[in-house]
Amino acid sequence: MAMNLQSLFPLVIPQNIAKTEYEGYIGIAGSQYRIHIKIPLNGCLKNLTFQCDWKLSHALLGHQQLLKQRLNQSKSLVEFLIELKALAGKSLEKEQLTSVKFEATPLFYNRIISEVEQIGWNNLIHVDASFQDIQFEARDIKGRKHLIKLQLPRQYPDEAPKCTTFLPLLFELRWSKNMSLWNLYDQFCRCLSLHQEFWDIVDEIDKKTWVLEPDVPRPDIISRRIALGNSSSLQIKIDPRHPRSLPECKFLGADQVINPMRKSLNSNLDQWDPSNSLLTNLENLLGVTFPSPTNTKKEDFSVECGICYAYRLEEELPDKACNDTRCGQPFHQTCLYEWLRAIPNSRQSFNIVFGECPYCSKPITVKMPTPKS
Repeated sequence: MAMNLQSLFPLVIPQNIAKTEYEGYIGIAGSQYRIHIKIPLNGCLKNLTFQCDWKLSHALLGHQQLLKQRLNQSKSLVEFLIELKALAGKSLEKEQLTSVKFEATPLFYNRIISEVEQIGWNNLIHVDASFQDIQFEARDIKGRKHLIKLQLPRQYPDEAPKCTTFLPLLFELRWSKNMSLWNLYDQFCRCLSLHQEFWDIVDEIDKKTWVLEPDVPRPDIISRRIALGNSSSLQIKIDPRHPRSLPECKFLGADQVINPMRKSLNSNLDQWDPSNSLLTNLENLLGVTFPSPTNTKKEDFSVECGICYAYRLEEELPDKACNDTRCGQPFHQTCLYEWLRAIPNSRQSFNIVFGECPYCSKPITVKMPTPKS
């Protein structure tokens, strides 16, 4: 496989001796796209994690299920990369064929310049040579910057621009042919005012706790994974319509660490006070103080899977951990199940596999993963 990989994809380079991690560039439709691949230690190709730059990610939008199917059918990394290249190539070629060059009239340019002036050149972030792709920046009442990306159709203003925003809820543009970019920008600014409480709450979490995921929180992301300590964390999903209400909570870590906190949360739900911030309520109900960036380091709270070295395995989180307090290493249920099944001294009873922790060799058990529909 190494020879074929080197000849077909010379810019995809293994990052370790075990060849479970690869990084580099793949050529598709005349351009190079950056990719990063991690393969589980057990060599199970269907559980690899794949990351790429935003351009390739955009080309693969809507094809994730087909790509997953091709991955499951691939017998080697080379086969998967060939399938990936073919799938993305078709998408990129189709995009190139449909993107006929936009020929604007002087009247069109004059109109757009006039409308941009009305919004303010200081709010313009980007405009391409054809004046089709335009980006504006707006600030909310707390001074936070927000971006809106516009793609103007040929029939503008009879046809509404396509908008891309980074808001926790969908931005619904109301448009008529008598409107201008200023009307669109005004609607966007008004929409920002609806999310102030949500952003105040996540700002407090981002500043006062260690947010392990996402690495760079964006204003549209409603979930946070917060470090608790002892190889444990709390995954929360906030309702942007009711940001002060109790979020969806999922505890990750060793049972002896997270079970008392889960029990405390369930026992104290009646003490949730909407007048307090979400962070204050969580600390009160859990009976803990979240580790703070003022006195701890983020590296102390890494909880990636000890087998595949990734945090997210498709939609699965590493929520199974070694119960030995001196270890506490977390694993994906799927990774641990496959690992224990592969070693000779493990045993299975019904849907539970018994074996030893891959890190400390202490007894550990895991249930058989539920088949994905």
